[in-house]
Amino acid sequence: MIKNLVVGVGLSGAVIAERLAKVLNEPVLIIDRRNHIGGNAYDYRDTCSGIMVHRYGPHVFHTNDKSVWDYLSTFTEWGYFMLKVKSFIDGQEVPLAFNLNSLHQVFPKNLAIKLEGDLIKKFGFNKKVPILELRKSKELSFLANYIYEKIFLGYTLKQWGIKPEDLDPSVTGRIPIYISHDNRYFQDKYQGIPINGYTEMIKKMLSSPLIEVKLNTSWESIKNDITYERLFFTGPIDEFFEYRFGALPYRSLDIVFRTYQQEYYQSTAFITFPENYDFTRSCEYKYFLNEKSNKTVVSFEYPQAYIRGKNEPYYPIPSEKNEKLYMKYQKLADIMDNVYFLGRLGNYKYYNMDQVVKNTLEFFEKLKSNL
Repeated sequence: MIKNLVVGVGLSGAVIAERLAKVLNEPVLIIDRRNHIGGNAYDYRDTCSGIMVHRYGPHVFHTNDKSVWDYLSTFTEWGYFMLKVKSFIDGQEVPLAFNLNSLHQVFPKNLAIKLEGDLIKKFGFNKKVPILELRKSKELSFLANYIYEKIFLGYTLKQWGIKPEDLDPSVTGRIPIYISHDNRYFQDKYQGIPINGYTEMIKKMLSSPLIEVKLNTSWESIKNDITYERLFFTGPIDEFFEYRFGALPYRSLDIVFRTYQQEYYQSTAFITFPENYDFTRSCEYKYFLNEKSNKTVVSFEYPQAYIRGKNEPYYPIPSEKNEKLYMKYQKLADIMDNVYFLGRLGNYKYYNMDQVVKNTLEFFEKLKSNL
């Protein structure tokens, strides 16, 4: 019998495995259906350009939680990186989140000055305002409608397949209007990229001799032939219960990578395309660790519906309807002994990486206290 079985070698699986081995001194078997560790944070060094590439799309770590930063820092050094994103609007690259610099770039001077004053009077300076909240303001309806149509509507329709108002506000709130001249995408205290990559960081997390890793091994292929004292499941919770109440919806991505025979392809790491093209954003990876090469690697993200067995489930789709379906599965999970669900897919939550780590560390502390 396996003492601890962990399904999924992404961040949540790696954290719980590391804690079980190091703190409880217990053996762990961790499996993954893919042929690599790291989950969607998996990265690798491109042999053609020498650049570190993120296989499942760009991951920039950011947090205000010192305990999370300190924990991960025991497994990696950091390349300090402050992400600045631009959005392609009306043929020009504009800072995103939409801020006061964006405002002055897209509007005539006198109009921009007036709108800036109205924003500060209504909400204050250095404040973040969700687009759906801004749209409630009658005196700022012109600006709200402009931002909604130029930035949010097209991007959301491509990314999620539904309108912004049909998503949980936590999603649209991730890209607020920022009443500031700060062009950084995140304002967190700690921001960076593991200097040797996320894969190497997770490899160190799993380096204990008490941890055994089996790749190319799906839960489906072993679940009837293995016994365990505890199971930590980081895959889709609806998959575990064999879709008893129906499948939870996810969004997926088709990510196209291209190598260009030039030093740089675009002006910054991320550029989003709310109105133009079928892809939502492009990412140039050499910016992350300031890598030098006469070539460059760029990815283009084409959102699509998740189809089981054909692509990867990237994003849970937060909505009232989907939350109700998830809660049916959570009620089944609550009555199970020694079976625990973790991570974006296990909890059906649109977590950032730091939230995944923090939630898993807090879960482990509760587990330990109950032993």
